[in-house]
Amino acid sequence: MAKKEGKVKAKKRRWNKDDTELTLLALPTTIWYFLFCFLPMFGIIIAFKDFKINGGFLKSFLTSKWVGFNNFKFLFSTRDIWMIVRNTLAYNIVFIILGIVVPVAAAIAIGQLHSKKLAKVYQTAMFMPYFLSWVVVTALVWAFLSYDKGLVNNTLEAMGMERQQWYMKPAMWPPFLVFMNLWKGVGYGMVVYLATITGIDKSYYEAAGIDGATIWQQIRYITLPLMKTVIILMFIMNVGRIFYSDFGLFYQVPRDSNSLYDVVYTLDVYVYKQLMTSTTGMSAAAAFVQSVAGCITILTANAVVRKFDRESAMI
Repeated sequence: MAKKEGKVKAKKRRWNKDDTELTLLALPTTIWYFLFCFLPMFGIIIAFKDFKINGGFLKSFLTSKWVGFNNFKFLFSTRDIWMIVRNTLAYNIVFIILGIVVPVAAAIAIGQLHSKKLAKVYQTAMFMPYFLSWVVVTALVWAFLSYDKGLVNNTLEAMGMERQQWYMKPAMWPPFLVFMNLWKGVGYGMVVYLATITGIDKSYYEAAGIDGATIWQQIRYITLPLMKTVIILMFIMNVGRIFYSDFGLFYQVPRDSNSLYDVVYTLDVYVYKQLMTSTTGMSAAAAFVQSVAGCITILTANAVVRKFDRESAMI
């Protein structure tokens, strides 16, 4: 018995200096998450209230009338809610597909370059737009599409054609917004996939080359299978944001043009519009629906992936 008690005591781990140091290192991050991630979650209650500003925020929070699910009823009874949801989902489905195919293709293409300097030039050129804010991009788009001084209209006039009101042509904006999203985001995805390609053991390619495999066969049977886990991970993360849209892309770039209402109005734009009209409860309800729907979609996507390929699932 004495020996067993001694072994149990030996297995008990005591708090040491390393534990203290690691705890102190983790403390700032823990505080940050508590203040900016967990504490704001109490604001979900606003979605169930007729929130009115009455003095300070805490006083307004406590004194605002409880309305239950009325804000949600108004959200789903809005005349254009299904158009808004359609736009949000349709754009995001296209963004997810192209956001995987194009960066993967770009990463594979750059990975095949023999000149390292040229590869770095291409990487930098593709990655630079990612760091531009949508405010800057909006100014650049305006410089091209402005009716009076836009480069496109000046070129058309020089060729003997009439100037066009580009911000009043709904048909051109869906493909244009897809292009702008791809232009700005392809560099980030390309770097992620290129890092995966760089980590692949070169001996696989050397063995395949000795066996007579072509470049396309090496990509098909070595590169893509070994990239599968990262591709699926990025897919699941993107699916989790399928009910969100890039506010800058859909509000700032089209310059909130009323003529483009049917093609640029998404859930994030709706939330902003509700905030601007002081209906905070309805905007909170819309944001809450986005969060719940996003959680459901990411869990569903993970469950589907887990069923077919357990190792590639996030959870």
